[in-house]
Amino acid sequence: MIPIKSQEEIEQMRLSGRLAAQTLAMIEPYVQPGVTTEALNDRCHRFILDHGAVPSPLNYRPTPQNPMGFPKSICTSVNHQVCHGIPGPRILHSGDIVNVDITVCLNGFHGDTSKTFFVGPPTSRNKKIVQVAQECLALGIQAVKPGGCFGDIGAVIELHARKNYCSVVREYCGHGIGRDFHEEPAVLHYGTRNRGATLLPGMIFTIEPMINLGKAEIKLMPDHWTVVTKDHALSAQFEHTVLMTPTGCEILTTLEDR
Repeated sequence: MIPIKSQEEIEQMRLSGRLAAQTLAMIEPYVQPGVTTEALNDRCHRFILDHGAVPSPLNYRPTPQNPMGFPKSICTSVNHQVCHGIPGPRILHSGDIVNVDITVCLNGFHGDTSKTFFVGPPTSRNKKIVQVAQECLALGIQAVKPGGCFGDIGAVIELHARKNYCSVVREYCGHGIGRDFHEEPAVLHYGTRNRGATLLPGMIFTIEPMINLGKAEIKLMPDHWTVVTKDHALSAQFEHTVLMTPTGCEILTTLEDR
């Protein structure tokens, strides 16, 4: 069952979404050549705590391979890293791209957003994959309409990626979000129009297409978290948490006036 949020829950989700957006905006000026991904993590960690929230990824989902769960407060995925990159001593260099994925838990509700940044002046290849990924997210959000289906979202994303000779990662997807970091439904970034569950007011979920400049195939690294492209082609991602309303879609992870 896909949860339908109450008006009180929606108001709480607006607060957590806005804080996630504020955190992403705060860190942007620090994404510069010479900075380590751990330094970005530490700044975000302090900012989130200073605003009365906790970072949702920290210690998330313990497994036998990672008994403490995810070890950091944000994800930083550089160049051919698709998602779930672990911040550490890696130094960012001019010409890199890095996705910074922020999820906060404020008053028991999660807000989730990400953006791919240029590190220094972008190359032509960087520009292309970042632009296509950003456009894929925008088109996916535009597809969230009353009476529509979740398949509509994936269909427009996949079509746009293919038109631009890029590919969509299939193994990872968007998700419902609320009191739990990950809830139903799974929001696929590929699919067929008029397929899947019906979009209903009160549903809150993320749209977060991972777009590769090369082939769609990926592999999981030995740390059991970081996902990379098999062909080492660049990958970019943008993400918003969105609310289905009676008339359309409200982006919760934005600093723009609603």
